[in-house]
Amino acid sequence: MAINFELLDLRAFLAVLDLGSFRKAALRLHLSQPALSRRIQSLEGALGIPLIERTTRHVAATAAGRDFEPHARRWIDELEASVSMVSGAGVTHFGQVTIACIPTAAFYFLPRIVHKFAEKYPHVRFRILDMSANENLQSVARGDVEFGINFMGTSAGDLTFTPLIDDPFVLACRRDHPLARKRSIRWTELQGQQLIGVSRTSGNRILLDNMMARENIDLTWFYEVNHLATSLGLVEAGLGASVLPRLAMPVDDHPVLVAKKLIEPNLSRTIGLVERRSAQLSAPARLFREMLVGIAARRPA
Repeated sequence: MAINFELLDLRAFLAVLDLGSFRKAALRLHLSQPALSRRIQSLEGALGIPLIERTTRHVAATAAGRDFEPHARRWIDELEASVSMVSGAGVTHFGQVTIACIPTAAFYFLPRIVHKFAEKYPHVRFRILDMSANENLQSVARGDVEFGINFMGTSAGDLTFTPLIDDPFVLACRRDHPLARKRSIRWTELQGQQLIGVSRTSGNRILLDNMMARENIDLTWFYEVNHLATSLGLVEAGLGASVLPRLAMPVDDHPVLVAKKLIEPNLSRTIGLVERRSAQLSAPARLFREMLVGIAARRPA
């Protein structure tokens, strides 16, 4: 079945979503509002599905529109990159890299590499979806992103996992905490401590719970939060200590917080790239992937 729509139809759809207004989208695209509406209707007619819900007060994507949005963005990005190559501007110097990243790697690890990449390719744009490990895998599998940075491998036949770095779990505490004076801390020393943990649905919590069950360690999670950044805020406020991956901690010396090594046993997770086996990465994404792998290879153990 042939599906016929124009590039401007896609741009009209995305402009309405970005601005939340037909009037503003028409101004951006230099169209009249009736002409913009016809563009959206043409796209919906070609696809056979409604993409946008319209009321007098509200404009939003339908469920089908939300599913279609990432594909529309990627098509436009890939077309712009192809035009750049044909015009001699160089496909590797323009375009957009769309990736999914678990929040802990998005805090400090990923920004340093994106900054290094931007110094070499300043015109490449990034769209980073920071999401949970499971959402990350689903986003890669659906093709919403070019690849994901995750700590969960997968048994799915159409996905691959390439290890990048080892990320050990540490104890985050204030510098005035009694355990902060120790060079390393045994897990059993945390028993009886007032600890801050993430919710049971978190991939990090699952790793911790599995280890504690194997080692017969009983820890008390006095506070539970959904995000590790929140746990660090509670630690900084003096409400307890938190067990979290080293990547979630600030890179430079923090005036209040310190990370202490946890031993007996040593628990870590592997951060890596999740990709679709059949995926063809855009040229900017290939370059960024190469930089990620290269930096990880040079990272000290």
